[in-house]
Amino acid sequence: MTIQELETQVLTLNLADKAKLISILTQNLTNGSLGIKKAPGVCGGDACVGNTRIQVWVLVGYRRLGCSDAELFKCYPHLTAADLVNAWAYADAYPEEIEQAIKENEEA
Repeated sequence: MTIQELETQVLTLNLADKAKLISILTQNLTNGSLGIKKAPGVCGGDACVGNTRIQVWVLVGYRRLGCSDAELFKCYPHLTAADLVNAWAYADAYPEEIEQAIKENEEA
């Protein structure tokens, strides 16, 4: 398969499948990125970066406040570029989930 053929197929994927593909590629390229995980009993079951307790919705919230990726790396020095790619891809694939988490935490 050529890159052009692959690109044509990738463009037909829905957002959730594209996010999964990005996660797979990022994991492969970074030798063990842990992607995004959801675990019952950890951070209320919210999607978190790898084995951290950094919720995706928190990163999205900071981004909405104008924080750049560079600023996020300063706040969370153990995060990698792959972690943020995974977080942004997850947020793009599951916008309703992220919006609900942000809403619930603003109300708390």
